[in-house]
Amino acid sequence: MKVSMLSVALALAPSAMAWKEVSDCDDIKYTSVPGFFLQDDAKTDPSTFDYANFNFGLLNRTYPTDAKFDPRHKKTQWQRFANYVASLNDDCRKNKKDQTTTYKVLFMGRHGEGWHNAAETFYGTPAWNCYWAEQDGNGTATWADAQLTPNGLAQTTKANAYFKSRFEKEGLPYFESYYSSPLRRCLQTANLTFANQKLPHSNPFKPTIKELFRESISIHTCDRRSTKSQIHAYVPNFQFEAGFTEQDLLWEGKQGMGETSAHQVARSKEVIDDVFSHDDNTWISITSHSGEIGAILTVLNHRSFSLSTGQIIPVLVKAELVEPTVPTSTYASFTSEATCKSPPVTSISGQGCVCATATTTTFTTATITPGCKA
Repeated sequence: MKVSMLSVALALAPSAMAWKEVSDCDDIKYTSVPGFFLQDDAKTDPSTFDYANFNFGLLNRTYPTDAKFDPRHKKTQWQRFANYVASLNDDCRKNKKDQTTTYKVLFMGRHGEGWHNAAETFYGTPAWNCYWAEQDGNGTATWADAQLTPNGLAQTTKANAYFKSRFEKEGLPYFESYYSSPLRRCLQTANLTFANQKLPHSNPFKPTIKELFRESISIHTCDRRSTKSQIHAYVPNFQFEAGFTEQDLLWEGKQGMGETSAHQVARSKEVIDDVFSHDDNTWISITSHSGEIGAILTVLNHRSFSLSTGQIIPVLVKAELVEPTVPTSTYASFTSEATCKSPPVTSISGQGCVCATATTTTFTTATITPGCKA
């Protein structure tokens, strides 16, 4: 009888540590568990939703574990939700047939407004995309690996105060792990949001920088990260994931090549797989970008929910180890993006730029085999 790699991994692993022993030929299936946050509901409008007006979106509801945990109805909504999530993981660990399942709560925050965001608003999206975004700045503002504007700094102050109120007054569990994109606007946002919180010694703010939590890799200079040495000087309290390179090896802006949506979703699956395979913690903070959080939501099978700068979305995620069944597929990974050599003559929303020359469209391809990682 054929024995699967998944069975071997589980047989060798202690029951509570099965996720530490995930085989490279196993796959992870993600489900965004609905019914816990307003952001899960199709009726919630992302364009008008503000986490600070709705307790991060946590629904006021009961849980099956309430009767035993809170018989006198004195616990907060967050305390009861945290207890319910803990019970889900306890049940998985106790059930020998279900040790391939785990639950995590991911809090994904978009960085505050950066100078690149302000520049796009100023020039208009078409002109921004085809010319200005390829520059390092305009002599007044710099947006290459952009930092936060005053408005962006205010958004981190708001997030800091709101997290403080939820931690101290509402029993929101302190995060057990922190991750960040390597781009400065995210490093700055995470640092200003959490570094001066009064956190317990058991839950310190020790964020890990992960390369693949970065924004869509376009030809824009705001998507090119600084060197590892520069990042360390910028946020010396952050740690790097293993294998983080000195130079940015992913940005291909000088070649005019930008990442496709299919490639971003595939590498977002890779980084989420890495977190779930090596981090046993349940409550996790990720500071990232609008496009990247959108790709992660796709990986998690969550409905589309775009975030404006400074906004935050929590998701209850169910992850299951499965044997890959989807056949190998090929998709375009990077493609050339149209640019203008000088500021465009006109910039019309929906039509793009009118410029003298634009690059031709070419593709490079990548092959993805679910489960077995190259």
